[in-house]
Amino acid sequence: MRQAVSMVAHLGFRLRALPSALSRSLSSAQDVLHRTPLYDFHLAHGGKMVAFAGWSLPVQYQDSHMDLHLHTRQHCSLFDVSHMLQTKIFGSDRVKLMESLVVGDIAELRPNQGTLSLFTNEAGGILDDLIVTNTSEGYLYVVSNAGCWDKDLALMQNKVRELQNKGSDVGLEVVDNALLALQGTVTSGCPSPCLKKNVAMGYVPLEYSRPGTPLLVEVRRKQQMAVVSKMPFVPTNYYTLK
Repeated sequence: MRQAVSMVAHLGFRLRALPSALSRSLSSAQDVLHRTPLYDFHLAHGGKMVAFAGWSLPVQYQDSHMDLHLHTRQHCSLFDVSHMLQTKIFGSDRVKLMESLVVGDIAELRPNQGTLSLFTNEAGGILDDLIVTNTSEGYLYVVSNAGCWDKDLALMQNKVRELQNKGSDVGLEVVDNALLALQGTVTSGCPSPCLKKNVAMGYVPLEYSRPGTPLLVEVRRKQQMAVVSKMPFVPTNYYTLK
């Protein structure tokens, strides 16, 4: 991976990209797939290895996806992030910076609590998914896809420059109404093995966004009742090892 990136802005931001394990290159253009330090572990446990962004990673183990999902919810699972971009964001305005880039409610995260969120562009479109954790050490810990590391870092750095130019007066902007069709738009959905029901994410007009609001959604040309729910759908039960 390239040399760690650091930048100090007038607003108090500092970004530092951590090198992935053993400083392996993140290029996906190489003929030979990179291996994480857990490669042998994955093979020993029956991992089916596939190519992902230039890395050899397990797409599935011997058990079914349903069994793995329930095991993770009921016990715990190990996720190999050695191939992913890991970034620390420092500074007094770190939450303002991150909330200008993602759709998650970063300000509401408790110490050492994380959330899955999305990088968005100026039009509200999705660029990449990522996990943001509010650490008790006074910085945000961001894990994003290594295959997108260059554009993700560029996005954060451009936003820092934008906030510098505007000064520290910048607050959150309301989502442009043009992005919210009157009928709303479902962006993704799937069955929840834990809840035994279907769940989905999507955009709705602001007046219909309050949790508990009943809605009608169209599934395969049939309308079904739905209700706006605060995410995550299944309460988290993380344990942070110190």
